[in-house]
Amino acid sequence: MTKKHLSLEEFSQKQLEALRRKLHACPELDFDLEETSGIVGETLTALGISWKFTAKSGIAAVIEGEKPGRTVLLRADMDALPLAEEAEVPWRSRNEGVMHACGHDVHTACLLGAAEALSKRRKGMKGRVLLAFQPAEETSGGALPMIEDGLFGEGTPDGAFALHCDPSLPAGSVGAASGVFRAASDMFDASVRGRGTHGAEPHRGDDVIALACRVIGALHELVGRTVSPTKGAVLSVGTFRAGQARNILPERADFSGILRTLDEDVRESLRAKIRRTVMNIPNILGAVGEVTFTEGYPLLRNDEGMTEIVRNAARDLLGSDRTVGLTEPGMAVDDFAVYLQHMPGCYFLLGTGREGKDNPPLHNPFFDPDESCLPAGAAVLAEASLRFLEEPYQK
Repeated sequence: MTKKHLSLEEFSQKQLEALRRKLHACPELDFDLEETSGIVGETLTALGISWKFTAKSGIAAVIEGEKPGRTVLLRADMDALPLAEEAEVPWRSRNEGVMHACGHDVHTACLLGAAEALSKRRKGMKGRVLLAFQPAEETSGGALPMIEDGLFGEGTPDGAFALHCDPSLPAGSVGAASGVFRAASDMFDASVRGRGTHGAEPHRGDDVIALACRVIGALHELVGRTVSPTKGAVLSVGTFRAGQARNILPERADFSGILRTLDEDVRESLRAKIRRTVMNIPNILGAVGEVTFTEGYPLLRNDEGMTEIVRNAARDLLGSDRTVGLTEPGMAVDDFAVYLQHMPGCYFLLGTGREGKDNPPLHNPFFDPDESCLPAGAAVLAEASLRFLEEPYQK
């Protein structure tokens, strides 16, 4: 049995709360994280941890152990969402229309807490810890740009861990599962083009709005009628733009959406069916449908051995009642999957829900995590890292 290195009491609730609230008040988007990365950099410097910028606003930091060994990567995403905060808290967003509605402020505070604990154990520690504070998880993805900008430095790490908030789990609990754990994503942008006309004479045009609505209706039927119920897939249309006046039938209607899948064969099949649907329905009535895809994040697969390290660390630190055995993957996506294409790892969930309360979900303007989760998240990240470095997982 692996000896426990840390205790939950080593992680200051007050200190982590103050850090998380400071981050929460200054949410920023995409790669433009000047204030956020400034807070992270200042905190790392105060801890005596060397760091550098990668991919514009990303931060790579290294904690070197006293003894040679493997490298473990810990990732926290830092960016926020373009959403106006509605939660009435003293530390609410100062940036209008921008909010940490996905808990990336929690992720960052937890990783900084883990970094402090690990930096105090440099003496006697095997290997090294690579800290990746990442931009743009909510948009185009910051993982790949950080890797391409030299994040790995001396060589690809041997393993990786990351956490994500989950308000459906009790605050301070941890859940993990091996295998496919998060979906792959593909964005699509589509248009229907035809002849515009007077609203009183629809027979002289192609009514592209009505055609686009038919296409969207057919797209919504694809998953339920062409994918096995045992195969996870979600297709959502999120935008629709057409027309400028109520009495004019326009020449063009545009819409966009995202496809999420848990199986590569289903992914390829649905992409082909989306393309045929967008092209063929307008064509029947003389209009033209077009669609372009933007490949999103790959499937996120947790390694069995790395997941067991997280579970054991959580059980020893938090207790069995706070260690949740998860069995089903979720349809959300995360570009931590990009790191896992290079190394084994585990992406686990940190409960942020208030027990007995109605907890708003992620990406909601009222999202307000229970901050008592912070020591648990920091402790499990740090403890799992030490266990991996001491007893590295062997394939």
